[in-house]
Amino acid sequence: MSAMTGRLAGRRIVVTGAASGIGAALARLAADEGAQIACLDRDQAGACAVAASLSRRGFGIGADVTQLQSVRDAIQMAAAEMAGIDGLVNSAGVVALGPVVEMTQATWQQMIDVNLTGSFLMCQAAIPHLLKAGEGASIVNISSAQALIPVAGAGAYAASKGGVQSLSKALAVELAPTIRVNAVCRGLIDTPMNAGLNKAGDDTPPVPLDRYALRRWGQPAEIAACILFLLSQDSSYMTGSSVAVDGGRSFH
Repeated sequence: MSAMTGRLAGRRIVVTGAASGIGAALARLAADEGAQIACLDRDQAGACAVAASLSRRGFGIGADVTQLQSVRDAIQMAAAEMAGIDGLVNSAGVVALGPVVEMTQATWQQMIDVNLTGSFLMCQAAIPHLLKAGEGASIVNISSAQALIPVAGAGAYAASKGGVQSLSKALAVELAPTIRVNAVCRGLIDTPMNAGLNKAGDDTPPVPLDRYALRRWGQPAEIAACILFLLSQDSSYMTGSSVAVDGGRSFH
């Protein structure tokens, strides 16, 4: 990764799913680049632990993105602590794989609730604060390469992440020119959520890496670097975009 340049100096960023994986990597990178970070996660202890590593630039908040009041309370707390909000990253997510014909409604609903409704609720609560921040405010939603080219067994997950993409585009139109909204379609990333896919087992075969042009797993820091770009003024002419950071899966 490149040396720190202070690209987010003075910015106030809310990150969901910040206790681990991409959210934690982004919180650390954004703090290194000068931002204040509100680390949100249902795992409050984990969010606070990540925040404690940010050299006094972060604080943790326990929040369930599927619950309206929890989201509103967390955003109000973040805005009060940082005296405003300039950026929002919706990184909280869940995944469950299996044929649609065998999937329970409860599993389907969980993915829609966390991945799609959670992003909607967070955006809705943060938008008034982002509008006050004015030009330069940015929302980045985490979608997936599965939303671009789904594979068998990923129907519900792909549907939830496809919804995130469409929501991002709709918000980009609705909130322009004040707030930019973009989505990152992440590929196969080495995170706790994907731990079961990272090695062969009796029930979970390894993911065939020949589907990926770069022939490897991605790292959370590699996704965080793209999110940083979309939060910063380096991407000031981008909104409504879906950026594939997927090791070449979506064209290969």
